[in-house]
Amino acid sequence: MSVFDVEIAGLRTGSADLGQYRGKAVLVVNVASRCGLTPQYEGLENLQKRYAERGFTVLGVPCNQFMGQEPGTAQEIEQFCSTTYGVTFPMTEKVEVNGEGRHPLYRELVGVPDVEGHTGDIRWNFEKFLIAPDGTVAARFAPQAEPESDEVVAAIEKALPA
Repeated sequence: MSVFDVEIAGLRTGSADLGQYRGKAVLVVNVASRCGLTPQYEGLENLQKRYAERGFTVLGVPCNQFMGQEPGTAQEIEQFCSTTYGVTFPMTEKVEVNGEGRHPLYRELVGVPDVEGHTGDIRWNFEKFLIAPDGTVAARFAPQAEPESDEVVAAIEKALPA
């Protein structure tokens, strides 16, 4: 099983159909609208625009587990993201990324270490996982890692399909 086999709903309706991303690089990010890191949406959208035509997408995964920083409904989240940050990348339903209710997508992701060796629970909003075109996790980045940082951009460029 790979990340692309996991079922997860889209933010507003239907399936997010992760299978459509087979053969692409995907940056999965647990997002929140009322977090000190929320301005990272701008960098995420810049990555989306920069690499989308080369087989890449950002996938936003709203989560309200960190101090209630994503309390909105699907419609409120979508409106905030589009009007405040011009987000065009796909978003999934709001899920839990830690604990007993951890979504299967995050069960597939949390075993991968970041550059500091951290595995396991998501530490905060905006933790990032780069999925390679074959569905393996190519990299994990701490929440504070800026989307357009050299380390994230280098990993994306390495993971882009040939």
